[in-house]
Amino acid sequence: MSDLLTLDHVRAAHDRIRDSIVATPTLHSHTLSKLTGANIYLKFENLQFTAAYKERGALNAILLLSEEQRSKGVIAASAGNHAQGLSYHGTRLGIPVTIVMPVPTPTVKVMQTESVGGKVVLFGETFDDAYEHARQLEAEQGLTFVHPFDDPNVAAGQGTVALEMLESIPSLDMLVVPIGGGGLLSGMGTVARALKPDIGLIGVQAELYPSMYALLNNLQMPCEGDTLAEGIAVKMPGAFTSEVIRELVDEIVLVNEAQLETAVSLLLQIEKTVVEGAGAAGLAAVMAHPEKFAGKNVGVVLCGGNIDTRLLANVLLRDLARSGRLARLRLTLQDRPGALYKVMRLFNEHNVNIIEIYHQRIFTTLPAKGLITDIECEARDAKQLQGLVDGLHVAGYKVERVELNK
Repeated sequence: MSDLLTLDHVRAAHDRIRDSIVATPTLHSHTLSKLTGANIYLKFENLQFTAAYKERGALNAILLLSEEQRSKGVIAASAGNHAQGLSYHGTRLGIPVTIVMPVPTPTVKVMQTESVGGKVVLFGETFDDAYEHARQLEAEQGLTFVHPFDDPNVAAGQGTVALEMLESIPSLDMLVVPIGGGGLLSGMGTVARALKPDIGLIGVQAELYPSMYALLNNLQMPCEGDTLAEGIAVKMPGAFTSEVIRELVDEIVLVNEAQLETAVSLLLQIEKTVVEGAGAAGLAAVMAHPEKFAGKNVGVVLCGGNIDTRLLANVLLRDLARSGRLARLRLTLQDRPGALYKVMRLFNEHNVNIIEIYHQRIFTTLPAKGLITDIECEARDAKQLQGLVDGLHVAGYKVERVELNK
């Protein structure tokens, strides 16, 4: 165990920050427990002012600065929750905050960071470019760099999440914690192992960014792609955090994009709470590996709620499609009067609602008198939809479902 990160460090951090953060609730979810076969307790870190746990570590780190460091200001490289947490608490305390972001960073993230007081500098095409520039500005301007995860003081702040969870629900058998750079799990794991040595500690990463998983398992795995869980899309985990996690964690599991999407959708539908992809990773892991958690009291951290509204809408619609409530059916018809009307009558008979109809006459390999019609429709459930498909087949229509990736 690292001497730089102990239970005492986390307790001291909690005393330092507790009056300036939200003591978010840890609540039992009856419905998710029934769905998963485990007793699910959710820690709602998406209810922090900046909608993520990151402000805990950022605040602890800046409260430990000297007066001279505070007056000169702090700097970080981040396009996510760390940027907002550091900007909010730094500005609140009168500390100048500079955030370096890559040039392609979505405007909404720039605006969110500026709205809580951060000065944003756009530089480079990648996070690595922004990180190097932040380090350069740190040296040139005498600023203090606050790392998003690879810092014992930041990790101690993040560990306060576990302190609150175990104080609220002492009977927790397992904690399921998302891993990006490792700050959250190193802090929470330190607390959990000290208070309950036999507690299960499961880390979660997105399949597209299995950096800590690969490191601890001595594997070479690619880290790339557009993951819904961009908050944990870290190509290189922290040097400090990876050593702490190596000693603490029982296992790291990977979740795919469909599992993340389903978890985001379920949390909105069942718990009426908005989480980002990384925030839903813990629930995704429990649902993907139910045998590991069956019958256990499982603590799941909803670590953030900053998700683009348009992306959230897409996730919800895709989940409806996977569940069979939304579908796109592709039919081959003859191009003659009444052809579409006859099909519509079958939709009406099966009480399936039509949302959109797309006709394709030109760009098709069918004969000139043929056409392809895509019909987007909405059913009560998968059984009702299958009844319509069967009815179309019986009526002699060639029907093909346009499927999403599972």
